[in-house]
Amino acid sequence: MKFSTPLSMPFVAELIHATILGNENNNALGINEIHKVEVGDICFVDHPKYYDKCLNSAATIIIINNNAVTIPAGKTLLFVEDPFEAYLKIIEIFKPFQPSNKSISDSAIIGEGSVVMPNSFIGNNVTIGKNSIIHPNVTIHDDTIIGNHVIIQSGTVIGSDAFYYNTKKSREVWFKRMKSCGNVIIEDNVEIGASCTIDRGVTASTVIGQGTIMDNQVHIGHDVSVGKNCLFAAQVGIAGATIIEDGVTLWGQVGVNKTITINSGAVVMGQSGVVGNLKGNDVYWGTPAIKLGDKKREAVWVKRIPELWKKIMD
Repeated sequence: MKFSTPLSMPFVAELIHATILGNENNNALGINEIHKVEVGDICFVDHPKYYDKCLNSAATIIIINNNAVTIPAGKTLLFVEDPFEAYLKIIEIFKPFQPSNKSISDSAIIGEGSVVMPNSFIGNNVTIGKNSIIHPNVTIHDDTIIGNHVIIQSGTVIGSDAFYYNTKKSREVWFKRMKSCGNVIIEDNVEIGASCTIDRGVTASTVIGQGTIMDNQVHIGHDVSVGKNCLFAAQVGIAGATIIEDGVTLWGQVGVNKTITINSGAVVMGQSGVVGNLKGNDVYWGTPAIKLGDKKREAVWVKRIPELWKKIMD
């Protein structure tokens, strides 16, 4: 999320009751979680396991609960006791929840030739391009951007909050929601089936590329980037911050792990589980998904185990 105007370090420090360490002259241009952070952004870290990753990221300003770490050159650390709560405070001030009491918000922009059918909800600051069709009972949450010639079937939800929680077992309530202030971008000529769910980015955008086609009951997690001309069959699930490059096909019930990359042209056969990066222009099967030829040979050998065992015992 980008701020409407740069924020000075004294201003941010006062806002979250932080002590400034390092460069006091930086300005905050936005706030992002670690997977989407850019130069000029504020990021937070509250666990020693992730200190190095955050300190060495592109973030210019880091909210942290350790004042003894080495400060990277040019960066600003904002020391607080609870960085997560400080992050939430910034989000609540600069991106507060805005309820809507209309089925189609007054701030929504709907392009020429586009149709929104009955019982659909279009939230605040939604943009829909030309000649798109939104079927009945679709929910499109705030700040979603939809291109031209897009079709969204009934029961689909676009822009639901990210499944992203801060976890501390020292609290009475272990899981605390990391408030979402990102959005969803759906490019031109995308078709989305019935009862799909596409989560908004935590602080950035979930993107569905031009020409991509989704069957029914597909779930796309927060901050996922889907390339152009992909095809996802029914009940595919893709976890957060994963990159799906152009022309990828995922057949029915494929599950994809978080923060990995499936390269262009890859095909994953039904009911496979993708747990790591996959190279492009090849076919994969199984859990964990491996090349189809290797998996078939493996299946042959597994089938022969009783026969081989009998020979050994005889």
